[in-house]
Amino acid sequence: MAIASSIPLVFSVQRCKPELVAPTKPTPHEHKLLSDIDDQAALRFQVPFIQFYEYNPSMQGKDPAEVIREALANALVFYYPFAGRLREGPNGKLIVDCTGEGVMFIKADADVTLEQFGNALHPPFPCFDELLYDVPDSERMLNCPLLLIQIQLAFACSKSLKQFMSTISEMARGATSCFISPIWERHLLDAGDPPRVIFYHHEYDEVEPTAISWPLDNLVQRSFFFGPVEVSTFRSLLPLHLCHCTTKFELLTACLWRCRTIALNLNPNEKVRMLCTGNLRSKFNPSLPLGYYGNVIVFPAAITTVRNLFHNLLGYTVELVKQAKASMTKEYAKSVAALMVLRAKQLNFTKIVGSFVVSDLTKIGFEDIDFGWGKAVFAGAAKAVGVISFFVSTKSTKGEVGTSVPICLPAPAMERFEKELDMLKGHLLGF
Repeated sequence: MAIASSIPLVFSVQRCKPELVAPTKPTPHEHKLLSDIDDQAALRFQVPFIQFYEYNPSMQGKDPAEVIREALANALVFYYPFAGRLREGPNGKLIVDCTGEGVMFIKADADVTLEQFGNALHPPFPCFDELLYDVPDSERMLNCPLLLIQIQLAFACSKSLKQFMSTISEMARGATSCFISPIWERHLLDAGDPPRVIFYHHEYDEVEPTAISWPLDNLVQRSFFFGPVEVSTFRSLLPLHLCHCTTKFELLTACLWRCRTIALNLNPNEKVRMLCTGNLRSKFNPSLPLGYYGNVIVFPAAITTVRNLFHNLLGYTVELVKQAKASMTKEYAKSVAALMVLRAKQLNFTKIVGSFVVSDLTKIGFEDIDFGWGKAVFAGAAKAVGVISFFVSTKSTKGEVGTSVPICLPAPAMERFEKELDMLKGHLLGF
């Protein structure tokens, strides 16, 4: 299940100087408040994201960088907050200063072909630092460009930006206006007045000082592929009442959480958490406006001890995952917003080794975004980000369609993690 390349791929990149791409027309200079959910410290990180496109003879003579640069500048007229800068106001309240300065854009040429990456594209990618250049200080959230786009093979973003990316792609193909008009209205995700916390949010528990903090030393990245055979094997380990009502995401998340926890060699009595990201757009009644492009994500947590994960069957872990997913409601989101207001937004679950965060990108449709060269042959997160792993749609070397999940762990823990997964696959459960 672990994906490895037999021959390391090495290539070089000639990179142009980073530039700022601003809107093509004057845009309002104003301040826009983010929602109370957006304010949480745990969301202040960037997710490296890559899209690969094949050569299209019909686009011969067109420079991808110039096509996308022009489309980006046109799209920013409608999505002008992205051309601004993020500021922090009183009590940590985040504000977008719509300055119109622009987003960071880099053009680069690489002496490598798509075919050299092999027929099974999956994270982590070879020479990742070459694919996505780390512009100095670009990882900061405040007072810097909100978006970094590198037109070579990659771009990085801090939130889900499919709606914005779709608009860029439409304009790259000749559109002059948005198919879906962007709507701000971040107040829809604010806490009520007065703010009321009506759920217990384990994802924001104050963790004991003895718990190990991230990052650790000697970290390695590996990707694990799960096709129909692996999923069927894991499903056979479940009790009958869970076999047919458990989704692939729930099943794989339970397996990964259990194996990762055991691999870390934590204290058996230590509490560990699994946080699954949940998009709540479908949970609102009345529905959120069609063009709303704010954050509608929460991180409900399942919590147990290392001992319980190890000594119980897989069905126990699946039940915990299902319970966490079931808590994703509009009321839960409002409760999270209230917690952020009342507790000053400083809780950060991404720094705790005993937390495992999973995000399913397989159904968002990033691969459907077409800048004129057709659909992407791969679109998804380029690697795991600390304790956060992403489910991405990929194919195996045999052309089998499945899901790849990048994992980041210290090297010794990664070896133990692989062994635990192999034991699950072979039914050799070490209880």
